[in-house]
Amino acid sequence: MQQCGILTNTETVTEPQAKLIHSQQRQRVGLYGGTFNPIHNAHLLVADQVQSLLCLNRVDFMPDFIPPHIDKKRAIDAQKRVEMLKLAIESNPHFGIELTELERGGVSYTYDTMKHLLDKNPLMEYYFIIGGDMVDYLPKWYRINDLVKLPRFHFVGVRRQGAKNETNYPVIWVDVPTVAFSSTDIRHRVSTGQSIKYMVPPKVEQFIKEHRLYYE
Repeated sequence: MQQCGILTNTETVTEPQAKLIHSQQRQRVGLYGGTFNPIHNAHLLVADQVQSLLCLNRVDFMPDFIPPHIDKKRAIDAQKRVEMLKLAIESNPHFGIELTELERGGVSYTYDTMKHLLDKNPLMEYYFIIGGDMVDYLPKWYRINDLVKLPRFHFVGVRRQGAKNETNYPVIWVDVPTVAFSSTDIRHRVSTGQSIKYMVPPKVEQFIKEHRLYYE
């Protein structure tokens, strides 16, 4: 079985790591935050690639309550987003769901979330997954200088077309296949009667149809 170690924040990961860890008890957990409105196949692809490349024990999808971004997003009921997440990840034993931000409510600031999770789980090492476009916004993040200093916390940046894909903040970069569609695209397609087959898992597509989500 592969054993993994902490990576430097300057290297780009292109193949599974095989470094020894200092403590066999420590869990390496990826966190993939977002509104997931809805979860789609590009999300799943990114999570799978990062889990494999960084040899993480698992990747937890973490739906937010209120995104802290300037461009506010209108999301459907949180429970329906969680139900779609469960359907999307049920076949992958390396995927899980982290409900901290939904349970806390309010604006989902990453610093507050990570402080809580790190205090709650002292044996976990967290790898926070963000796209290259979000890396560009790191200087504007709430308490970003305190966030990057938290112990057992690492940013994982997924390179994106159109983003700078560079930063002065510590980020572990990974390259994954590019899939050029988003939740916004899927909502638009549903509302205009277009197909979303192969863009979302079949059970998620069926859930959207059954519950008439995004039709208006």
